[in-house]
Amino acid sequence: MCGIAGFFDTKADYVSAKEKWEAVLKQMNRRQKHRGPDEDGIYLCRNCGLAHVRLSIIDLAGGQQPMVKSAGGHEWAIVYNGEIYNMRQLRKELEEEGVEFSTNSDTEVILAGYMEHGADFVRKLNGIFAFAIWDGRKHKLYLFRDRLGVKPCFYAKRGQGILFSSEIKGILCYPGMEARADKEGLCEILGLGPAKTYGKGVFRGVSEVIPGHFLECGEDGIKEHCYWKLESRPHEESWEETAEKMQFLVEDAVKLQMLSDVPVCTFLSGGVDSSLVTAICGRELQRQGKTLDTYSFDFKDNHIHFQANSFQPSQDRPWVDKVKEHVGTAHHYLECRNEELYDRLFEAVDARDLPCMADVESSMLYFCQKVAKRHKVTLTGECADEIFGGYPWFHKKECFEADTFPWSMDFGPRTMLLRDEVAEELPLEAYAREAYYRTIEETPVLEGEKPEEKRRREISYLNLKWFMQTLLDRMDRTSMHSGLEARVPFADHRIVEYAWNVPWDMKCHEGVVKGLLRAAGKDYLPHGVLYRKKSPYPKTYDPAYEQLLRGKMREIVEDGSEPVNVLVDGKKVREFMERPSDYARPFYGQLMAGPQLLAYLLQVNYWLKEYEVRLV
Repeated sequence: MCGIAGFFDTKADYVSAKEKWEAVLKQMNRRQKHRGPDEDGIYLCRNCGLAHVRLSIIDLAGGQQPMVKSAGGHEWAIVYNGEIYNMRQLRKELEEEGVEFSTNSDTEVILAGYMEHGADFVRKLNGIFAFAIWDGRKHKLYLFRDRLGVKPCFYAKRGQGILFSSEIKGILCYPGMEARADKEGLCEILGLGPAKTYGKGVFRGVSEVIPGHFLECGEDGIKEHCYWKLESRPHEESWEETAEKMQFLVEDAVKLQMLSDVPVCTFLSGGVDSSLVTAICGRELQRQGKTLDTYSFDFKDNHIHFQANSFQPSQDRPWVDKVKEHVGTAHHYLECRNEELYDRLFEAVDARDLPCMADVESSMLYFCQKVAKRHKVTLTGECADEIFGGYPWFHKKECFEADTFPWSMDFGPRTMLLRDEVAEELPLEAYAREAYYRTIEETPVLEGEKPEEKRRREISYLNLKWFMQTLLDRMDRTSMHSGLEARVPFADHRIVEYAWNVPWDMKCHEGVVKGLLRAAGKDYLPHGVLYRKKSPYPKTYDPAYEQLLRGKMREIVEDGSEPVNVLVDGKKVREFMERPSDYARPFYGQLMAGPQLLAYLLQVNYWLKEYEVRLV
């Protein structure tokens, strides 16, 4: 896994000022060195510059980038972030076509495939990726992003060209780029955050390559192409056939994603998603005479302060113990203290380049840093709830009928602490509503489908395009900031495509939440684990952590120089902090309630100050 960056301009002659532009590429690499601590490299030609930092996973000796190939007097160059899980099959096909390889890397498979088949070769890739290809014959730069958006790719138009980077920070270090936020950017932060609209970078002038799309940049400008999207069609297989097919897809995805020249591990919470990934992975390693390392996460003394509620009914530890014994893993229990959780609130902003999921994100950052000391690759259970309908808002009547994002139905917390003039000037609720309607209109429909099933599709599509993307961003930034590659088997596009058209009464077979996934895992897990009621990623319930947040927030609102005071009303914030916390009434998702609102505002303040964001 790696970090990529670069720039392109048909009118430029970068080579005429070689030292200057090589220095820019090296600076882009330095800003993203956390994504690739093992190696780095740059490539510069007349119209294009490419930069790359590498976390060595595949072909440790021969996978250096940028990778360059020549033919017919022209050069092709690639910088690539990701993993292609079907690389061996694709390599074999290309070799049968006469292609010769000089490395064992998936990077060369992509570049050779592009040279043979053009941009359409991306359709053959099964993996997570963002990559840029300079085509010296066409004098064009191409930017590709994977189907589900597991790997990031941001860009900004600049003069007659474009600059790009895995993370926004790489773009902001380009000469002349400023960190600016206009009304739209503030609506993203305050009206949708920690989510953001797909395709947008929040900072003014920064955009994002949409998942399943690629950009073609040349003399005639920048063209956007969609190479993959969901399609709705009738599902004609029986329940038994459906469960069998899903079992094969999940097994195959996990096994494919174990591809690595370094040892892999898994995150294990004791829930059905991570437990199933762990069981498949563990069994496969046992066949090779190896033992799987697993990691679980919690907070210091959380068993003392834990408060069961409808969103988080049970703790993970007992279930983790059951799975580690059943699979036979070498398990590691990791705990985070209040001080570590608070300190990484701001490092999490550095990782995301934006305010994010508060302590839900800072804790993941802490845990990834711990895991990265022993491993470079981990498999996780992310995305199963969005794909198979595991969240409460798939099932609750008020969420099903809500005319808004079902994970963020209460808009009050987003406006109640703002200055009156800010709340009046920023159309936060209207902005969020428009984003919601735009996604609803995009939802692929099936002609003749009943209204209830049509609504199921809408909620599923909202989850895939919004909630899942927020969690994928969280997983990528926290892991890659730590030099750890996190893989998400459930985001295999074959699983997503198949599950998309499975009727709800099969996904929720016999009224069991995620019944289809549980049926797919019947040969791998004990019944109790397989049918455990969902309990999301843990969060701290320690009142001392909330007191720490309140103390820091009080300092900020009393200091008129802190930038967030331009947005929030100090009196309203102080009154809010005097009220008792409501842990069972989140303002975003299942985990972000009262304490997380304070933490989010602390992150907003840090973001405005550290990134020197100019409000325009």
